Amino acid sequence: MCSSFAQPTHGEVIAATKRWLERAVIGLNLCPFAKTVHAKHQVRYAVSSAQASDAVLDDLERELRTLVAAKPEKVDTTLLILPYALAKFDDFTDFLDLVEIVLKVQGLTGVIQVASFHPQYQFAGTQPDDIENYTNRSPYPMMHLLREASVMRAVLAFPEAGKIFDKNITTLRDLGHAGWDDLGLVKINPPLENVQMCKEL
Repeated sequence: MCSSFAQPTHGEVIAATKRWLERAVIGLNLCPFAKTVHAKHQVRYAVSSAQASDAVLDDLERELRTLVAAKPEKVDTTLLILPYALAKFDDFTDFLDLVEIVLKVQGLTGVIQVASFHPQYQFAGTQPDDIENYTNRSPYPMMHLLREASVMRAVLAFPEAGKIFDKNITTLRDLGHAGWDDLGLVKINPPLENVQMCKEL
């Protein structure tokens, strides 16, 4: 049975991620800052081939160095996409504790910040199917590497930045599950954890 589970190619992963970015993040205006960097082609899509946490950590460290070394007008932000690793949300959140350590070790605290997205993303105090969770649900587990300087400029240009989260919750509640489904985003089928289990057999 496991042999029937097809792994997505890197091209398919990037295509699904771009569709999510364009239709959900930008289309629903969940992040007012995303449209500009997308339009200017300043988003780096880095697909990790890692299957284990230590390999993900290596890729994260490499992508952090790449982002810092790049000129902001060329690469302002990076989406590190993990189609083959950290399928379970609990494992993903545990890994995020290591991210803060990596930033500190590389001297990037206050220079780079990392936002997280996951197909099973769930905020504390919510139920798995609550529509509020979809503000941070993506086709694959991913980490968004952002330059602090760029974030600060965007916040200054958008005086109501502090209201974005509450606005997004309202947007998703108005949209509902049916509206989200109508966006036509990639759904992981079979579930990521099933694919990962097959790789371990």
